[in-house]
Amino acid sequence: MVSQNTLGIMEQQNPQEFILDVFTDPASVRDVVRAILHTIFFHRFFPATIPQSREVLDITLPFVQDQELDTMIEKRTAELDRELSAERTHAPYSAGGVSVGGGGRGNISVQFFEKKRRKTWYMRAAYGGGDEEICWESWTVKVTVAEPKTESERAKVRKAMEQTLLTTVMKIITNVNQHKDHIPPILTSESNPFPYQINVNQKDAGWAKRIGIY
Repeated sequence: MVSQNTLGIMEQQNPQEFILDVFTDPASVRDVVRAILHTIFFHRFFPATIPQSREVLDITLPFVQDQELDTMIEKRTAELDRELSAERTHAPYSAGGVSVGGGGRGNISVQFFEKKRRKTWYMRAAYGGGDEEICWESWTVKVTVAEPKTESERAKVRKAMEQTLLTTVMKIITNVNQHKDHIPPILTSESNPFPYQINVNQKDAGWAKRIGIY
């Protein structure tokens, strides 16, 4: 027989997961990743905000006007950009005539949580407090960076960036429209009922040889 504690652990370990792929040149890493994160939060950020938009690669995308969220997004995209820059400096690799960072792919993740009261007194005593945060949705954005050296390469990379950004945005819209049943009910009067985390994750080695864009 499965205990309530085991069920709670299983629930916490199995959020709805989405994987997104992003392609960019070094100069556009922050703009592209920031645009993807704001698009995700536009559909998952429940505090009242005034809808806004920004242009990224000639594509009009939603923007969430919230200082705390925007600061977190800026901080994490800058962290990811620094990691990718270090890879390009120390481990260059040539794929199809275009230089890319050879040390791995940069990943940035977004997780949404719900607060639940711990079911048993000993869990409350062990972990402190009466509430725990359970992840109900996770997004992983896998970022591939290419560094063009010629005008021809720059045009090719620019086109690929626009295509992949548009495809990724449409995938986000499709996912949020098709997957709604896992969203927890709002049971709190807090302005933001679902806490979130944005993290720059460990990268995968050897991805450059498999990107297949060129």
